[in-house]
Amino acid sequence: MNTVISIVIILGALVFFHELGHLMLAKRAGILCREFAIGFGPKLFAFKKSETTYTVRLLPLGGFVRMAGEDPEGIELKPGYRVGLIFNPEGSVQKIIVNHKEKYDIQKVITVENADLEHRLVITGYENEEGERQSYRVDPQAMHVADHQEMQIAPYNRQFGSKTLMQRTLAIFAGPFMNVLLAFIVLMSFSLFQGIPTKEARLGNLAPGEAAVKSGLQKGDKIVSVNGDKVSNWEELVSFIQQNPGEKLVFEIDRNGKVMNKEVTPGEREISKGNKEGFIGAYPSTEFSLLGSVSYGAKQTWFMTKMIFVGLGELVTGKHGFDQLSGPVGIYEYTDKATEGGIPMLMQWAAVLSINLAIFNLLPLPALDGGRLLFLLIEALRGKPIDPQKEGIVHFIGFAFLMLLMLVVTWNDIHKFFLDKIDQ
Repeated sequence: MNTVISIVIILGALVFFHELGHLMLAKRAGILCREFAIGFGPKLFAFKKSETTYTVRLLPLGGFVRMAGEDPEGIELKPGYRVGLIFNPEGSVQKIIVNHKEKYDIQKVITVENADLEHRLVITGYENEEGERQSYRVDPQAMHVADHQEMQIAPYNRQFGSKTLMQRTLAIFAGPFMNVLLAFIVLMSFSLFQGIPTKEARLGNLAPGEAAVKSGLQKGDKIVSVNGDKVSNWEELVSFIQQNPGEKLVFEIDRNGKVMNKEVTPGEREISKGNKEGFIGAYPSTEFSLLGSVSYGAKQTWFMTKMIFVGLGELVTGKHGFDQLSGPVGIYEYTDKATEGGIPMLMQWAAVLSINLAIFNLLPLPALDGGRLLFLLIEALRGKPIDPQKEGIVHFIGFAFLMLLMLVVTWNDIHKFFLDKIDQ
């Protein structure tokens, strides 16, 4: 249950801040944002504030910001339509009632001759066959009502496609950027509360029940040597431990000026199929500093980003196989392990996931933010946008491919974490 709660909180936060980045920059550019959603599928919870409906949906597999003009609007008034009009105090059309007109306090019913709800914001029509043609101004925030569902019209200047190339680029890029920023804030907060790890080979907090505690090591112990080899910093100590899973090691320690030896047998954990590393359940000693925490957050964010890119490069070059990818099942397994390590490990794992989400979304693949940025780059190079319908088809195909990839990766995770263990 703790793992499930951790996943819901972590993934919910990552998706929320990602979509919040899109929402903030889109609204700043003047784009009408119809919906801010966490999850996909049926709505579980919804409320409307200003022009945007905020929803939580059933399937926690991501989220979206629905911006006017990105998809077909679904608002159409063809000649011959019989619609009801409701006016605001200024005399402009406030609501356009398409059907079920008897349910509304309609002020005028007309047969539409022509309607321009994007540029001129005018409806022309007749009250009856003998009547004269009349024109009605439409409020820029007028509602189109069909089957009791209201949808605000989107004048062209409120649509995504009307904005400058830079405004659209920033609105899309803001999502991944917020994930990187979130990772930095999490890592900075981690160091503020837990302290900044020092470089010396001195033990900090110890995990209960692990090799360090079982061997009699204590917080504050300075490791002088391992098996007679001098240890000068924390990285050297970690290297000794990781290279000797399950092997007995002799630690020479300095405890408050008193030198003594302790026998330590590192535990074993699998880092990839067939590869294990040792660990003793010890964290480095720490120190507290506000400026140091800012520096630590920035450095760790950069380090994690580099490692993810290195991993992607090794995947592309074939150095590592496809089985190294993880999906929802893998995230659950790793979150379960992080939960056992407590809040500090969960915070670092959340930072890793946040950076992963940012980088994955920036890949130049259709349906991802990177794919949309690629189309904007092509637009900048050719001097005009690509046909929205063609772009939509490419994104649809890309989305289908990503769903297939998720199924394959999930099946791979099931084999890696469950079926292979049963075989063993």
